[in-house]
Amino acid sequence: MALTQEKVLILDFGSQYTQLIARRVRELGVYCEIHRPDLSAAELKAFGAKGVILSGSPHSVEAPGSPRCDPSVFELGVPVLGICYGLQLMAKMLGGRVDKSAHREYGPADVEVIKSLGPFASFKKGEQLKVWMSHGDRVEELPPGFFPIGRTPSAPFAAAAHEDKPIFGLQFHPEVVHTAQGREMLQSFLFTTCRFSGNWTMKGFAKEEEARIRAQVGEGRVICGLSGGVDSSVAAVLIHNAIGDRLQCIFVDNGLLREGEREQVEALFKGRFQIPLITIDARERFLAALRGVVDPEAKRKAIGYEFIKVFEEAALKVQDARFLAQGTLYPDVIESVSTKGPSATIKSHHNVGGLPEKMHLKLVEPLRELFKDEVRVLGRELGLPEEMVGRQPFPGPGLAIRVISDITEARLEVVRKADVIVQQEIKAAGLYNHLWQAFAVLLPVQSVGVMGDERTYENVCALRAVTSVDGMTADWARLPYDVLGKISSRIINEVRGINRVVYDISSKPPATIEWE
Repeated sequence: MALTQEKVLILDFGSQYTQLIARRVRELGVYCEIHRPDLSAAELKAFGAKGVILSGSPHSVEAPGSPRCDPSVFELGVPVLGICYGLQLMAKMLGGRVDKSAHREYGPADVEVIKSLGPFASFKKGEQLKVWMSHGDRVEELPPGFFPIGRTPSAPFAAAAHEDKPIFGLQFHPEVVHTAQGREMLQSFLFTTCRFSGNWTMKGFAKEEEARIRAQVGEGRVICGLSGGVDSSVAAVLIHNAIGDRLQCIFVDNGLLREGEREQVEALFKGRFQIPLITIDARERFLAALRGVVDPEAKRKAIGYEFIKVFEEAALKVQDARFLAQGTLYPDVIESVSTKGPSATIKSHHNVGGLPEKMHLKLVEPLRELFKDEVRVLGRELGLPEEMVGRQPFPGPGLAIRVISDITEARLEVVRKADVIVQQEIKAAGLYNHLWQAFAVLLPVQSVGVMGDERTYENVCALRAVTSVDGMTADWARLPYDVLGKISSRIINEVRGINRVVYDISSKPPATIEWE
């Protein structure tokens, strides 16, 4: 938990928008945390929230086993805002009545403001607000002491408030962009009702976190596995600011990296930040471990296993190392305590999760309270260059999962050269920062082509470009035809081994972002 004193507690009942609520609250300069909904009365009190938000949910409050919260949440003496399911649960628990709506509402709606209060404090009576509904149940009768502050033709209690206590409910979702003035509603709740100061910033977070790291580590040494990505890079600089050269970074060159990646990492950390760095050249070891491996899951496991061996060998040479740094992010923490239960394993992830048990190291996770976009903001605050902070995500297994067949140095070189062209043209078109990821995939498919007067029989390259907020869902990017055409032309002409380029127009779900 952060050292910050002013914080919002978000109880997660399983809504797909819960993380979005947290992001909106933090964007307003207010720290918040997401927790499971069944916190005990003692846990609720110990958290010390200055405000509570009850999230939406895919469940019905009338369904057996639907998630509940402890009734004491309404007796904490702090403002409470129920959103969608949160409003319905509040009504159910406090003596109102909820039933299936005669007119289910999914999509845009107009809410009329009945009273300027709570989340509606900045709006005038009679004002029409464009909002986003997503519910099958509705409140048919408000609990004793509650009255409506907003309505739609099919939802007479689209927003409600308590007569004496700062308890409010909204049937719609203020956190989504489709609710045009949702930001103002959250502002009113946080600043007018809860009276937050709104002074939570990345600069303040960095200072707090550096103090926490120093307190945790003491005089010990920390090992950090650098990947060249945003998360490990930001974590390394933050820890180095806190404990100086008692941080030892280790970078493993597994031969599956992008063009020039090793040189960039060494120049940034050894040169610019003067952070102790050991580079391990393990290219031959990883290629040997991947020889003949085709199955994607087997690839990931082989890479992960070899990484642990290489990293462990290097780390054991670092004297007095007692801690291991990891770039764990807040969505990973939330997922581990999700109200939605365990999800199916889609694919293994390449990280150093198995190292602490083997090496008896304690974890240092300075980013575990941040979302990905917040890590980027923190990186800029710490002085990392934009080409690092704004870098698109790159998979842990590297180019191995962008070669859809067994791995050879020749195939890696083909996809590496194609990737360079994709990155260059996406940046030249001014699209790089608008995309979550853009990359090339080498397919195990050969096709006939004609180059000059000669017949060719070479591989197909697939282009993948997606837009996303957090990588959990993604849509294929509508790249301009001229950009696609230029990328295709350059790859076919400049990368020997490819004579055909195709574009992947699959969204996630049902597809994943990476092909393997």
